[in-house]
Amino acid sequence: MQRQVELMTRRVPAPWAVKEIPGGDCVVDAEGKRLAYVYGLDEKELAAAGHERLTKDESRRIASNIAKLPVLLRPETI
Repeated sequence: MQRQVELMTRRVPAPWAVKEIPGGDCVVDAEGKRLAYVYGLDEKELAAAGHERLTKDESRRIASNIAKLPVLLRPETI
């Protein structure tokens, strides 16, 4: 029961935003807590690093979609 109360009281306030960092992007909550890091490479670096890496554009789009989760998962109000 205590664990359920802890989970219910722990929140990451919306809105979430994407901040550009060296080598990728970081998703932060309204208080500035870092929630996720997504890294990507420039097209020039991609050839040397291998084909299974994300580009900077892909990492930005993924981080942007993560930042939309609070809105997408909000319960519908009728």
